[in-house]
Amino acid sequence: MDIQLEKLNAMNMLKETNDPALIMAVARLLRQEKNDWWDDLTEAQKEDVAQSELEFERGEFKSFEDVMKKYKE
Repeated sequence: MDIQLEKLNAMNMLKETNDPALIMAVARLLRQEKNDWWDDLTEAQKEDVAQSELEFERGEFKSFEDVMKKYKE
């Protein structure tokens, strides 16, 4: 798939339409794409991430390989 060609085709179709609902739907979709996933997290989830970062900095973690050893045995 040629992404540049797809983008050009999509822009041309949007330019040629007079359907306000379609135009608004595309605009909404494009705005959603720019949202940062962090903004969608709850405060509890953000606190969990912060706690995990602190644990990592203190060396309180296991490598992927160590975790997988449990399941390979």
